Amino acid sequence: TNPGFVVRITQAGLDYAHQQGITMLEKQLAQLKLSDISGDSRVGRVGKVRYELSRLRLRDFHLPYSRITPISNVGLQVSISNAFAELDGDWRVKFYFVRDHGSFDVKVENVYVKISLRLGSDATGKPTVSTSDCSTRISKVRVLFSGKLGWLYNLFHSVIESRFRKILEDKVCDTVVESVHNELQTYVRTLPVTARIDAKTGIDYSLVAPPRATALSLDADLKGEFYSLASRSTIPFSPLPLAFPSDHDRMVYFGASSYFFNTAGIAYHEAGALVFEITEDMIPKDAGFSLDTSIFSAFIPQLEEMYPNMPMKFRLSTPTAPFLTIGPEGISLRPIVDAQAYAILPDASLAPLFLLSLVRNVSAVINVRSGHIVGSLNVGRIRLSLKDSAVGTFQVRTMQSLMNILTSSTLLPRLNARLDEGFPLPLPDRIQLSNILVRFHQNFLLLGADVHFQPR
Repeated sequence: TNPGFVVRITQAGLDYAHQQGITMLEKQLAQLKLSDISGDSRVGRVGKVRYELSRLRLRDFHLPYSRITPISNVGLQVSISNAFAELDGDWRVKFYFVRDHGSFDVKVENVYVKISLRLGSDATGKPTVSTSDCSTRISKVRVLFSGKLGWLYNLFHSVIESRFRKILEDKVCDTVVESVHNELQTYVRTLPVTARIDAKTGIDYSLVAPPRATALSLDADLKGEFYSLASRSTIPFSPLPLAFPSDHDRMVYFGASSYFFNTAGIAYHEAGALVFEITEDMIPKDAGFSLDTSIFSAFIPQLEEMYPNMPMKFRLSTPTAPFLTIGPEGISLRPIVDAQAYAILPDASLAPLFLLSLVRNVSAVINVRSGHIVGSLNVGRIRLSLKDSAVGTFQVRTMQSLMNILTSSTLLPRLNARLDEGFPLPLPDRIQLSNILVRFHQNFLLLGADVHFQPR
């Protein structure tokens, strides 16, 4: 199944996300809790040294050098190098009749960590991330004991350093696995797979396949489909493949296909949201006319005889869902609208007058604001045809300008007001977009942006 919507995170975007993750991991490593250490160290044939290390406190843990790399068909790999840490504590030792105690400092240097992240999706289409592998190697551990009995410390010095190395190597990977599960997995699941737009429609952003790593980016294929909240029907056409360009100037790119936008038309049509009424109170004050039978009598003489000086209203509806096309020149559509005219009788009942078919060339201007796709419509002149009449035949060409004014001054502002509210992009929590790029390609709209993460 081709996606209706594609999200691409470039290396720049991965690097930014990686910086946020490393900052969080660094804080968690600095809060590591280490248990007391005790044991015996045999010294040749002389005997055993009994040691105890207590009140272990990790002062800091720094991860100065790291990088993230997408591995094709595997996932993401995070490599940390030259990390270092410092900790301190108290020591106590017993060797035959000699007893001593004091404090110590430990410097841990040249820490190397390699983390492999597996990417997937669950049954609801939400992304998943887990640690598929983690390895830690520590090249250098130095323990500095306070005290005067240097020969005594040397008896168990190397044993202590070895134990610290093993403990920290295990602890680092334990922390990584816990952080990925508790923090990263929890965060990526804030990506909405469905987004309610209004009281009638929603968008399905569920993954149609697990996120896919390539040599240069991380791609996520989403369903990208609008639906009516009242009832969800099968879309009568399929998404076309998106020839995604190799742009990498922005951190993230969104590919919104023509399928994505056309399912919006179907959803709103099925929800009954593409029905509009034009009444007298909607006519602008400077229009110079009132919406009544007298204004139309100039085009339909018999109207004045049948319904003299009666108020009118138009009910506009789409017989079929509007269908748009996207190309390098932009978005265009030619919606067909039925305009049923009524006379409003003294008892407030409606008398059908005539039914017009309106066809209009429409183009769209698209932008992104506050994480939403927003737009506005530009329209050309209307082409009219008469579909039905209860007041006899008449020349519809003569009312071309009047209908143009009616729809442009009433219908278009309402549509543009709705489009200005926008439709949400699939973004996890606390993400803001900037440096927006908008480009049109064959069958899809490309949106590019840089990302800013807002910590709590």
